[in-house]
Amino acid sequence: MTANAIHEVYPYLRVRNAAAAIEFYQQAFGAVEEFRMAEPGGRIGHAELKFGSQTVMLSDEYPEYGIQGPEAFEGTGSSVHLHVEDVDAMTKQAVAAGAKLVMEPKDQFYGERSSKVLDPFGHEWLLGSHIEDVSHEEMQRRFSAMFE
Repeated sequence: MTANAIHEVYPYLRVRNAAAAIEFYQQAFGAVEEFRMAEPGGRIGHAELKFGSQTVMLSDEYPEYGIQGPEAFEGTGSSVHLHVEDVDAMTKQAVAAGAKLVMEPKDQFYGERSSKVLDPFGHEWLLGSHIEDVSHEEMQRRFSAMFE
């Protein structure tokens, strides 16, 4: 381990209307707001939410500094993957809160039952529950078989 070893990694979401996003993440995923730093006008410069024991950071867009959310680009180049106890229930909860269902929950070759939703702010969320232990070798075999 080097002196510059990474100790933690935090997803940092940029959104239009961070206050609404925080409310959505609370309803959709049970997130808990830990901290919020807002301008006097209400624009959120930084907030931290707990998703279980994990922290996700977010802010409003600041286009004057090149900080924009996925809506500015009509898409996103990343997703957040949440491992949950019951993917079917979490998917229903997210959709009821306003997420768009992209992929229904289904069993996957890599040992997970997973679904995909798009939040109202343009971020993609992969939701998954463990269903089977699969070795890397078996996972590769199953993946390769999909292309035969």
